[in-house]
Amino acid sequence: MDQNSVVFSVPIVMFICTAAVIFGLRYMSNKERMAMIEKGLDPGVKKSQPQPYTVLKWGLLLIGAGLGLFLAFTLDHTIFKVTADEWGNNDRNVPIYFSLISIFGGLGLFTSYLIEKKETLNK
Repeated sequence: MDQNSVVFSVPIVMFICTAAVIFGLRYMSNKERMAMIEKGLDPGVKKSQPQPYTVLKWGLLLIGAGLGLFLAFTLDHTIFKVTADEWGNNDRNVPIYFSLISIFGGLGLFTSYLIEKKETLNK
């Protein structure tokens, strides 16, 4: 297979697969609603529970990830200084970025949990 044919066929196949998945999901949703109507149930929109702490959770997660990224960058350029190769790549300290983003993001989520727990116990 020629490389040009692969370049053209991959987006077309991806588009067809995406369209098939969307069609399949809509079809199954419609079948589920029709089954509910046949049983005499109300197929109305499901009412979701209010989630008042969602913004707090996302805010603390992103703040934690940002702090982790900043700390990793600072450590990478001050303490763990590694000489770059001839192309300017410094790939030896990449794991520190992922680990500190995960650690500080987790600390942000844990802080959100503690705040939510404190608020629910006070009520």
